[in-house]
Amino acid sequence: MSALRGAPGKAVVVFGGGHGMSVNLRALRHLTNDLTAIVTVADDGGSSGRLRQEFGIIPPGDLRMALAALCDDDPTGRAWADVLQSRFGGDGPLAGHAIGNLLIAGLWQQLGDPVAGLDMVGQLLGARGRVLPMAAVPLQIEADVLGVDADAPDETTVLRGQATVASTSGEVCAVRLIPHDPPTRPECLTAIEAADWAVLGPGSWFTSVIPHLLVPELAAALTGASCRRLLTLNLSPEGETRGLSPSRHVEMLAEHAPELRLDVVLADVRASEGDQHLESYVASLGARLVLADIAARDGSPRHDALRLASAYAEVMSL
Repeated sequence: MSALRGAPGKAVVVFGGGHGMSVNLRALRHLTNDLTAIVTVADDGGSSGRLRQEFGIIPPGDLRMALAALCDDDPTGRAWADVLQSRFGGDGPLAGHAIGNLLIAGLWQQLGDPVAGLDMVGQLLGARGRVLPMAAVPLQIEADVLGVDADAPDETTVLRGQATVASTSGEVCAVRLIPHDPPTRPECLTAIEAADWAVLGPGSWFTSVIPHLLVPELAAALTGASCRRLLTLNLSPEGETRGLSPSRHVEMLAEHAPELRLDVVLADVRASEGDQHLESYVASLGARLVLADIAARDGSPRHDALRLASAYAEVMSL
């Protein structure tokens, strides 16, 4: 895999947030230097939620994680990634804040432009790609959820907030964004137009993956783009997707973005065993199903970045 490093490669745009986005970027930076991460901005918990509430800014946490993932694997790159991700201890006003979040928020205040601030952090880190927010304003996620009320398991409850939806014990039926028609950044649309490949997933399905398809400008750009579209499925259902099969993940995405067509759906060979509907659901979106061994070797429900890079290289013919 190291032989591919430094090659210009194809232009790839990645949609997501959190740990799913991070593993995607760590995989894809082995294959191309022309890499753009379009990151969710709906986080309302922890350090990001506090900064969002105090300053009215888009939450920096998922953007920070994406920048850290684009750091090189040499000692300098890893040191910078550790600095970005480390948090203040103690019980004072800074306790729990990620250093990278404060750096990003400070640059936004100084420069007055979120993209300029993210680009500056990327230059400081020597990041192998660019990180962009999927919307120009902070977003809130609203979901229809079944089974929240134990006394009325068949009734739908409306939950609001990324942290609340992500941790629900109920069955998420649908998600929406507030505002419903948020403005996106023109840099996102330019990246999609120039891309050879667009990659969705893995990640938290209702709070990191599907929200990108609910921003009208992004959805229209992705649907109408000339690039090829690849969906990477999760290894196991957790939290907000507890109990959902891989084929149900595909179905839920299609329900929220009925105009979207895909070229490839990538799934782990063991995680998809026994799912009799997966291939037909994938085909209904115009895609072919590719099965590969992309799970971490320790048996945890995480993707292995190098295995994922190898699968992407084969699919994209890099």
